[in-house]
Amino acid sequence: VDAQEGYTIEWIVPNAQKNEMEPILLTLHPHQQSHELSSHTGQEFGYVLKGSVTLVRGNKKYKLKAKETFYINGNTEHYLYNHGNSDAVILWITTPPMF
Repeated sequence: VDAQEGYTIEWIVPNAQKNEMEPILLTLHPHQQSHELSSHTGQEFGYVLKGSVTLVRGNKKYKLKAKETFYINGNTEHYLYNHGNSDAVILWITTPPMF
């Protein structure tokens, strides 16, 4: 588990960094953002388990609530922002591993 000021990352597959995909559970505290992922050649999938977040990708913003997903190419810098008043929990899978 990696606890930062605004979020916590939990690795749900041990040593996933050596695999093709890296799934994590991200707990994003209210009005906080994840670290910004720089442009990469892989893909990402996210599933909002709890709360609501905004996916900020370049100059575009997409609001997501619990039980909604995102699937993006990593070719644009992006991050998640919790615009709600309670913790948001996201299953976030990247390929290649980014966390």
